[in-house]
Amino acid sequence: MNNFGKVYLVGAGIGSEDYITVRAKRVIEEADVIVYDRLLNPKLLDKKDETTEFINVAKESSNHLFSQDEINDILAKKSYEGKTVVRLKGGDPYVFGRGGEEAEYLVDRGIEVEVIPGITSGIAGLCFAGIPATHRDYSSSLHLITGHKKDEADLDYDTLSKLHGTLVFYMGLGNLPIISSSLIKSGKNEETACAVISHAGYADQKVLTSSLKNIANDIKNTEFKSPSLIVVGDVINLRKNLNFFENRPLFGKNIVVTRSREQSSSLVNKLNSLGANVIEVPTISIKPINHEKLKYEQNNLKKYTHIIFTSVNGVKIFMSSLLENQDARALGNALIYAIGSETAEELLKYGIRADFLPSKYVAEILYDEIKDNIKSTDVILLPRALKARPLLFDKLSEICKVVELPIYDTNPEEIEHEVIQELETSKIDYITFTSSSTVVNFVKSTNDDIVENIKKAKLISIGPITSETAESYGFKVYKEAEIHNVENLVKILLEE
Repeated sequence: MNNFGKVYLVGAGIGSEDYITVRAKRVIEEADVIVYDRLLNPKLLDKKDETTEFINVAKESSNHLFSQDEINDILAKKSYEGKTVVRLKGGDPYVFGRGGEEAEYLVDRGIEVEVIPGITSGIAGLCFAGIPATHRDYSSSLHLITGHKKDEADLDYDTLSKLHGTLVFYMGLGNLPIISSSLIKSGKNEETACAVISHAGYADQKVLTSSLKNIANDIKNTEFKSPSLIVVGDVINLRKNLNFFENRPLFGKNIVVTRSREQSSSLVNKLNSLGANVIEVPTISIKPINHEKLKYEQNNLKKYTHIIFTSVNGVKIFMSSLLENQDARALGNALIYAIGSETAEELLKYGIRADFLPSKYVAEILYDEIKDNIKSTDVILLPRALKARPLLFDKLSEICKVVELPIYDTNPEEIEHEVIQELETSKIDYITFTSSSTVVNFVKSTNDDIVENIKKAKLISIGPITSETAESYGFKVYKEAEIHNVENLVKILLEE
């Protein structure tokens, strides 16, 4: 038995990373090496294990970083090194993905191969366009055809024109005039419904419906680009009633999210599910600090009458430290106050229900609403960010003893080059700011051109302090969340 590593040929499907199989997700997490193409969601490559090697082979028509032979050699070489290799392909490995050739090459060399199917664009792309691949009343068969041929003689149009099912041509946009005219010439009814689907499954998806006779002319002077599918068949007529994907409320809107990576997932997921194209610009990173001081105070929690949590980050870092050698019972003597529903929800994950939330999620309101219940003999622990505003500490210190404990700092995060390019060239519809630090670091981490471009977008702020900071940098706040949390940021966007 050899010591070669195993190679997985994995189908990534199309569109959102949510459409990959559970098995595929698992092997991606376990991979030592990921060899990937361009036609897949880049979020599939967001892997926490920094030891993973990524190799971009970026295959597209007439523009290959690596030839197919070179890709085969890469897969074999990495396997010979004893590594677990994932060959990640858009769609399905065995549908016009040359997965069969790669599998044969590896098996012939004694390398173990497992193929994990993905949802091919010929099925998923039609679904996202509101077109059933088959339908009892319209089409009882589905035919997947490569449209990437040099001339009409490469396909048997006489046979294709006689098929009564749904025809789906992959990689055929450049040959659309040949495909449509050849089908008609071979006897296909020129009034047969025809559609072109571009960037299926993504927020910039475009669909053009026409007839076989007119499709080539109708697509002229449009912005349709590869990858695109050409669909021929009467099932296209169902699109007007079944187009769920483009009917989502935020479909096609470009929305910038500036939260830290640690916090952005809930907001990004909500916006994605509503159809938005989310441009993630994590302008801050969260760094825990003062671990030993935090440990000391956690070993002496009995002296505190109140603990005030001001953010989700504060809860996560505090509880992570506490649970290293204690549990939530250590908080039993203290009243727990939280600024914000998200902070309270984070506490609930640890089995802790906040004793008090202010009516508005800002320090001023919290102070006004608790000051009459604080006694001079109370001792308050305030674990929070290093750069937090001093107001709460200063005001409470006038009444009783307050121990302010910075347990994390927010640092500027460098914005990736690809994101900078997108911010410079895209028409941004909305930008969301969830804290003053996201505003400050966004301005510091970008350039004047991006800032001016963003100022044309509608700015949604999570609360008054964030709004003040944004306005101090020359931004105009379009709307501010009435209740200062992510749920109400999304509510504003939906009301739009």
